[in-house]
Amino acid sequence: MLVKILVGIVAALAIFAIVVALQPSEFRISRSATITAPPNVVHAQVNDFRKWSGWSPWEKIDPALKRSYAGPAEGTGAVYAWTGNNEVGEGRMTILESRPGELVRIKLEFFKPFTATNLAEFTFRPQGSQTEVTWAMTGSKNFMVKAVHLFMNMDKMVGGMFEQGLTAMKSVSEAAAKS
Repeated sequence: MLVKILVGIVAALAIFAIVVALQPSEFRISRSATITAPPNVVHAQVNDFRKWSGWSPWEKIDPALKRSYAGPAEGTGAVYAWTGNNEVGEGRMTILESRPGELVRIKLEFFKPFTATNLAEFTFRPQGSQTEVTWAMTGSKNFMVKAVHLFMNMDKMVGGMFEQGLTAMKSVSEAAAKS
């Protein structure tokens, strides 16, 4: 009887490991919004990390968040580091590429509560008097991350935060466009 139980457990673990291993090794999470403001106004909200506190949903989670900035004030080479509670953890963002009114590409490094390096990208596409903004994040998934993603819908969780951020960015950008 004990042998059958052990064989069953080993078989279940083997099947689970196969299912995990067959999951995609890359992920992409993306959300878009249309903002009634020119691309350069919206781009400015992303290109300067000091402006993120006005729209980033993660900035609101920990009121005691510690921030530091390095490099240029905005654009390529600008660095933003944070240390916060368990929900926001610790990490750093570095702008790798910035094209005014078109693109901001960011290296996103997480140190706590887990380590990961991803790529965040904001694209800005003019549509008449509006701008379509797309916020995307891509990265690799190791075996453990693949296993976690079987039980947690990261697209829904992170995508929901992107939606909140884009809604707040819309308010901030539209107000800036009017002034």
